[in-house]
Order: sequence, then structure tokens, then C-alpha cells
Amino acid sequence: MVDAAFLGDRAVVIGGSLSGFLAARVLSDFFKQVIVLERARYPVETPAPRKGIPQCTQLHVLLTRGRQIIEDLFPGLEAELLEVGAVTLDMGADVNWLNPFGWAVRFPSGFETLSFSRYILDWLVHRRLSQFSNVEIVEARYVQGLRTTLDRTRVTGVVVRPSGTASSEQTEPEELIADLVVDTSGYSSQIPKWLQAIGYNSPEEATVTTSIEYASRIYEIPQDFQESWRGVYIQAAPPERTSMGVLYPIENNRWMVSVCATAPNCPSTEETEFLKALQNLPSDRIYNAVKRAKPLTSIQPYRPSGNRLYRYERLKKKPQGLIALGDSVCSFTPIYGQGITVAALGAVLLQECLQSIKTKGSDLSQLPTRFHQQLAKINTTPWIAATSQDAKYPTVKGINKPSSLIERVMGWYMDRLIYLTTQEPRITLALFNVFHMLRPSSTLFRPFIVWRVFRSLF
Repeated sequence: MVDAAFLGDRAVVIGGSLSGFLAARVLSDFFKQVIVLERARYPVETPAPRKGIPQCTQLHVLLTRGRQIIEDLFPGLEAELLEVGAVTLDMGADVNWLNPFGWAVRFPSGFETLSFSRYILDWLVHRRLSQFSNVEIVEARYVQGLRTTLDRTRVTGVVVRPSGTASSEQTEPEELIADLVVDTSGYSSQIPKWLQAIGYNSPEEATVTTSIEYASRIYEIPQDFQESWRGVYIQAAPPERTSMGVLYPIENNRWMVSVCATAPNCPSTEETEFLKALQNLPSDRIYNAVKRAKPLTSIQPYRPSGNRLYRYERLKKKPQGLIALGDSVCSFTPIYGQGITVAALGAVLLQECLQSIKTKGSDLSQLPTRFHQQLAKINTTPWIAATSQDAKYPTVKGINKPSSLIERVMGWYMDRLIYLTTQEPRITLALFNVFHMLRPSSTLFRPFIVWRVFRSLF
């Protein structure tokens, strides 16, 4: 018999990434026990890059909505980030933004974000989650498949093996019973394959890729550095120019410097070529800053998988007891910085769905359908934002039809808004609110903004 204070005895989370931690934190309020299963091992004493987060050596800026959600789930975490050196940036005043139309006007926006090494956030959240008495984080375990009822209408747990040892395959698998299984294993999610294995269709899949590649390096900020800016963002301008560059301050008086580009200009991990790529950007601000700075790391490459969206909401039949969120459902080209915040929004949605079930005194049977219907709505705007930009790259794959008239008009309108950032702080602030998922994209069609776009034509 389930304790009346909970919706179930146990929930299992597949994947101990940040999205898995956020999901586990939500589940801890509704299930007697929560088990997080992670294939890799975590750093013990101090924050460090780890296997399982290949992008952790690249630049990460936490969007404001994601920052708010994480702070709500783990009160005081922002103070801990600042304590270990995360840098607060006013996006209007501190960052030089060169877009395809020129330099955006700099102004004190009050719109702050945090800049830091990604693995610090993961380490702090892992530490906080480990303090919950009903949450167990199990390392070096991978999920082999799903456990179901005899009629396969409900997922009742997972089949687990040890990972990372030569004898793993010889070890007998363990069945872990659960009232709810949440997949947050990311781009490598096996849920579509596992659904087929238990007699269901796999979800429709959409992929949009550009073959963009990254190279990043950390530098010590020179003591005599005296520029008025603290960060630089040189935006790509596809299809003509597919390269972009970013310099942001991170913890311990350091810069994270990244170059991103597609073939034939993919960034190199060789020092001379890396500096040449910075020098060839349409502004030399990043190059001039780092050419006299001390490099602290080797040049770290990264080749992301691109954008992918699974349409779980379109499945006519799906088993009870199984949902997915984060990159397992919708993943993006990382240059847009949306992944963590979209995963956080998914965790909030899960919280709202479970609270509704508890308030109504109902069961979990309809959770997968309701959750994925609403998650699809959350994913729509960031998906369109990412793929519409990627569609401009000459190397894009996955766009199988010409843009519609509405899409072309919307693209033109967004370009006019970006152009206006070189003149009007109010337009920049409106865009910041949408980019950081604090306001819906419909707010970009308020009368004063439409009027400014119209006036800019004459």
C-alpha cells in the first residue's frame, strides 16, 4: 500500500545529467524513493569535467528562466555558484554583441546572467540532491531495457547492469521495480528502441543538423586588461559567414574563448590555426584580447549532434509509467544556449502534472499522455528558433521543403529586430526577454515594436 503522502513507492530516473537531477528533485516530493541511474562516475572532492557530458569543456551561459527554476528547486544554489566564482554579466552593458547588422547598442539593461564552467553547476546540483534522504544516485549503472506488466500496458521498472568493467556483460542483470520511469539519458536515449521491443511504435523523429564544430580554450585574464566590456559575442551570419566567436569571463579570473564554424572552416585544435580563426572573425576584439593572454588549457574540440525532436505526443498508444524529458525528447544545437532551460521547464511541467494528480486524488495512468502533450508545446518555440536559424547554413540537413511564405516573413521580421538592436535598447531588451524564455515570442509583436520595424524601412 502506497503511503498517502506519496503518489508511488519508487520513481527511477535514467541518466544522471542535470535534467535528470532536476527531474529527481521534483519526483522527491511525490515518491517515497527516487533512484537516479548514471552510467559514468561523478567527481568526488571538487568540480571537474566528467565522461557523459562531452560539452562540459565548452562555454555555458545559463538563461534567466532556467536560472530561476533551478534556484526555486534548490534554494541558495545561485549563492553557491557565485561563491565558487560564477560571473554575473549584465547582457546589455557588459557584453559586446556583433550581429550581422553591426554592434548592438550597449546599455545598463538590468538583465543579468551567470557565466561559469558547466561542470560546476552539475557538481553543485549533484551535491545538493545527494542531501535528500529519499534520493539515491547510483553510479556505473546502465539501463538495458524496460520491465512491464504481462500485457505490456504499463512499464513497471527497468533492467539494469553495471557499466565500466570488463565483467559487466557477464553480470546478471538486476530488475528495479518502479511506479514511474523518467528517461533523461539525453541524445543517446534508447526509449524509441525499447518501445518497439515491448510492442509499441517508436515516435516520429525530426532532425536538423549543420555539421557545426566547436573549439574552446581557457585563458587567464591579463592583470592589465582594461577594456570597458567583459564579454564579446560575434554572431554568425549564414549563409555568407558561418563562423562565430565568443569570449566570456568565468570563475577564477579566466576567459572561456570559443570558435564555432562549419566546413570548410571548421575550427582547429592547433594553436596557430585557432588564433588565425579568431583573427579572421569580422572583429578582432577577441583576438586582440587573447593574443597576449596566458592559455591555461589545451584547445578542446566538440562536435554536437545537432537538433533532434521526438514526437511522443503523436503516439496513439503509449505505456503507462514511462515519460521522457530534456535532450531525450528535444535537443538543440548548443550555440543557442537553450538546452538546460528547456530541460528545467520540463521539470516544472512534471511538477505541475504530479501536483494536479495528487490534488485530484487520481493515479498516474494518464500522466504520459498529458505530460507529453504539454511538453510538446514547451518545445515548439525553442525548436523553431533553433532550426530556423540553422536552416540558413549551407551545410544544413533535415530541411526537406522550402520555407513557407509565413516562415519567410517571420525570418524577415526577426532580421529587422536584430538590425534594430544596433539602434534601440528597448528592442534589445524585448529580444532578451524572449531569448531567455521569460516572455513568449508573441510579445515581439506588441504595437510599439511592430511600429519600429515599419519605421526602419524608411
